[in-house]
Order: sequence, then C-alpha cells, then structure tokens
Amino acid sequence: MKALVYDGQLKLVADYPEPKAGPDEVVVKVSLAGICRTDLEITHGYMNYRGVMGHEFVGTVLGGAGRASDKWKGRRVVAEINCVCEKCEMCLAGLKAHCLRRTTIGIAGHDGCFAERIAVPMANLHAVPDGVADSQAVFTEPLAAAFQVIQQLPANPKERVVVIGDGRLGQLVAQVFASRGVRPLVIGQNEAKLRRLERMGISCLAATEARPRHDAHVVVEASGSAEGLKMAMEFVRPRGTIVLKSTIAAPGGLNLSPLVVDEVTVLGSRCGPFGEALAALGQGTINLDGLVTAEFGLAEGVQAMAAAERAEALKVLIRC
Repeated sequence: MKALVYDGQLKLVADYPEPKAGPDEVVVKVSLAGICRTDLEITHGYMNYRGVMGHEFVGTVLGGAGRASDKWKGRRVVAEINCVCEKCEMCLAGLKAHCLRRTTIGIAGHDGCFAERIAVPMANLHAVPDGVADSQAVFTEPLAAAFQVIQQLPANPKERVVVIGDGRLGQLVAQVFASRGVRPLVIGQNEAKLRRLERMGISCLAATEARPRHDAHVVVEASGSAEGLKMAMEFVRPRGTIVLKSTIAAPGGLNLSPLVVDEVTVLGSRCGPFGEALAALGQGTINLDGLVTAEFGLAEGVQAMAAAERAEALKVLIRC
C-alpha cells in the first residue's frame, strides 16, 4: 500500500507492508487525514519517531482478527491516538492517556494514518454520527485536545483568558471557551486567521500590537513556537495558570524565574474527550468554515506537509 513515511527524511513509499490486526484490533481504510503541528515537529526531530506519519483521521473499518470486531465492520470511525496496556498503575487509575507502556499512533512506536490502511485497537474507536461528514470528523482529535483545556481547568466567564496562537488549535481552543460563555482574547501573527475569529465575535490582537498587562487568569499557549511560552509569561497574572498545548522540537533558552516569583501554575494539556468533540461536531456548535486551507491526495503527501508548514496554512488534509 501507499504510505507517507519518515525515516530521517520524509518520503512516499509505494509498497509499504499492509497492516495486520492483532488481538482486539481492526484494520481501518483511511478516508481523510489531517496534518497536525506535531507531525511537522516530528520531521524536525520531535520524539525521534520513525514510521508512517499522521494521527488525525476518519475511515471505515474493514475487519479484525476476532469475532468481537464484527460489530465494527463497515462502520465509519475515528480513533484515539494512545494505544494502552490497561494494566499499569496509570491505566488502572483512569489515566490511560498516560499509560506507562503506551504507543501513540504516528508519534511513538505505532504506524500512523497517512496511509491507505491502518491497524488500531478496537478500544480506541468512536463511531462517527451519520450527520457528521468526513470533512468534519477529521477534526475530532484536535477538537478533543481543545476540549481537554476546559476539562482540566473549567471555564469561568468571570476570568480573563488569553490564547496565544491563531493556528488550527488556537482557533479551536478559542471557540471552545466561547461556547462556555468565556470571551477569550486571541494573540496571533496572521491577519487572515485573526479576521476569521473576529467574524465569529472573538476578540483578536496582532502579536506586534500586543501590550501584555500581566493580568490574565488563564493563558493557553498554542502557538507551536518556543516564543509562545515567553509571551504567555508576559500575559499571565501572579498565581494565574499557563496551559501548554504546543509540542516543539527546538529547545528554547527561556528565563523561567518569573514563574517562580509569581507562583504561576503551568499545566501541560494533551489529548482530550472524543465523545465531547463528536457531540459538538454533530450539534454544529464549533464553526469549521474556512479552517481547511488545502487538500492533497496521498501521492502528494510530501507536498501536503510542505504546504502545512506555510504561515498562511490552517488545516491541510490528505485524502488517502
């Protein structure tokens, strides 16, 4: 099968081995996949990953190894990215995203979805509602990551919230806060991306015009850059909270002493609730219009990744 592979360099492989469903797994025919900032960072050295790229996808179940897979055959699905043991102390504590033995689709130890087919655990599957199109369902994983912020830190309309970053994740995080009655301020660098948010009634400010007032209760750093944390530290108030969403390969030499002096809480935030994301997509409470800036076929996967690197890109999709 065709697959987009990273082995120290990004390339399309025409005869990559077919995935085989292990116990409690199914093989999914991938319809549509999305390129994430993490995918781009992998090609810059993040996680030292080697294998098929990609972790955001929607597809149709072809079948599995056992009878338990029969209920999934032919169904349209999305899948959570953490493949877990269900036996370690983190799994038993209900923290499966932090499984001590986990592999992660397209990120660590498990081939990804930029391919014609992928094998995934049945436990990771979520059925896509009939009213949700593939072009919407492919946003389930990043939207779930956006919802994770308010899972960890419940939204409070009385608090001042700043989102650093106007890219695909920053756009979704801002909408999630807005859907909970919070009026976030988004700081970004791309005028077109900021205008899109403003059309939805979300306040925005260009980074060049931002004058941090050191008064935000919550700052969500979703810029995908090392500079984002520095800016977040300038916006957050004493005893406020910085939520980190970016995964960045390049180390940043930052002075972290203000975090100590101001007793700031720094909260890492990663994968989120797929059920809540799918419900929001089904209800139409999250606006995806204009988020897709380009779509490529799998054979053009290398070009798709290059397009996703461009400053003007929001979401680039690969049709597999």
